[in-house]
Amino acid sequence: MPFRTNYRQERAQRTRVREAKQQEKLARREEASVKRKALRESEAAADHESGTPVANEAAKPQDE
Repeated sequence: MPFRTNYRQERAQRTRVREAKQQEKLARREEASVKRKALRESEAAADHESGTPVANEAAKPQDE
C-alpha cells in the first residue's frame, strides 16, 4: 500500500521555495539600488569637480 500524501509537508516545501524566491528578488533589487546610488554619487562628484552646477546648487541664490 502506498504512503498517504502529507499535505502539510508539501505546503511547507512550497512555502520555503516561495520565500527563497522572494529573498532572491529582494537581494537583486537591493543590489541594483546600491549600483544606481553609487552611479548617481559618482556622476555628482564628477559634475562638481568639472564646475558644472548641480541641480540643488543652481537653485540657491548667489550672494554677489
